[in-house]
Amino acid sequence: MKIIIAGAGEVGFHLAKLLSYESQEITLIDPDKKSLAYADTHLDIRTVKGDATSIAILKEARVSSCELFIAVTSSETTNITVSVLAKQLGATKTIARITNTEFINNKEEVGFTKFGIDELISPEALAASEIELSLKQSSFNENYEFEDGALTMAGLTLSKSASFVGKTVKQAAEIFPEIHFVPIAIQRFGTQYTIIPRGNTKFMRGDTVVFVTSEGGADELCRLTGKENRAIKDIMILGGSQIGYKTARDLSEKGFNAKLLEGNRDRAFEIADELTKVLVINSDGRNVDVLEEENIGEMDAFIAVGPNSETNIMSCLVAKSKGVKKTIALVENMDYFDLSHSIGIDTLINKKLLAANNIFRYIRRGEVVAMTKLSNLNAELLEFEVKPDSAVCNKTIKSINFPRTAIIGGVIRDGVGMIALGSFKIQEGDRVVVCCLLKSIKTVEKLFV
Repeated sequence: MKIIIAGAGEVGFHLAKLLSYESQEITLIDPDKKSLAYADTHLDIRTVKGDATSIAILKEARVSSCELFIAVTSSETTNITVSVLAKQLGATKTIARITNTEFINNKEEVGFTKFGIDELISPEALAASEIELSLKQSSFNENYEFEDGALTMAGLTLSKSASFVGKTVKQAAEIFPEIHFVPIAIQRFGTQYTIIPRGNTKFMRGDTVVFVTSEGGADELCRLTGKENRAIKDIMILGGSQIGYKTARDLSEKGFNAKLLEGNRDRAFEIADELTKVLVINSDGRNVDVLEEENIGEMDAFIAVGPNSETNIMSCLVAKSKGVKKTIALVENMDYFDLSHSIGIDTLINKKLLAANNIFRYIRRGEVVAMTKLSNLNAELLEFEVKPDSAVCNKTIKSINFPRTAIIGGVIRDGVGMIALGSFKIQEGDRVVVCCLLKSIKTVEKLFV
């Protein structure tokens, strides 16, 4: 697929890197020579120096033959403008990064597709939504909802108290026949290998396991693994960035008691004026004494979304040491993911990864409705819509020639999520959630084309 990315910032570069690994034909546009030079020397892509709003530059990038145009510069005005231009010049599909979530909330009313923008994404809004979901399912390290919760992906680490540690998947299914969840990926403690579990796969203490659950499955999973899905009410947020602001606003509107710490005086007063339900404190939240003065030990959750990854990680560790049960850190450096989990931070949020997940479904073959990459695991979770001519249509799961490195986690039919076993028959219109290792993606895609 021929893809053009406008903007070589953190999101644009990360997208270019991930897409180049997929053997896509990538062109990156940016006016900054230094950003392009780094991308040009580190990635197998084509670079074009210049302003993406220039028609001449777009033509130089060969926009007329572009199948996917992604505008992710730091300016939403630029992204909207250049996406419209790209569409008019022949781009098949356009995606624009925006900051103002009003555009997303009212996109049908405004009709962005009419003037050339097929999709709007906001990494900040995606991060805020991810944080809210993590608080909703507080006992899990990783969460993702399909179709507003019809099916939910939940990741956790198995302790010795988990009922099925030492048992195989088949044995666990026989002991707990009425369960509403299924394991879809396992990473053994101390390894970097991802296992797609089969009937003879044994659960072991320390495993990081990703499950798909239908309604009620999350509570069952907590009970059988010895986890407690604590009710969260009192929250402290470090950082008044766009993510911190959106998180505080959304959570306070849903009845949470939110307290936000912001070191910049003008920004703190600005937030306080706009968010009347949020207690805003103009103070440096990196200071342990300040955190103690603000009763951090009485908080149910601590969310660090400042601009510095290291500060966010250290602040969460301080919160953990003071007894806070749920900690969430915004981390920009992907290399910190393994380290942060091993030292006790519950959930990590990465804007680049969230944006990439949102965009990646457009390069997958088949009717991909949603997708997410599993943190630290060499696997993807995809939601396909079954078409009448799909290879899987009107077949039972056990009769499908599915690769060993992929598994069906569940099926959504008429809005209802179901854990689908071997005798389940897939029908037209079903939405099928599949977990697969990267090497089997192409094989899986062919089944849903």
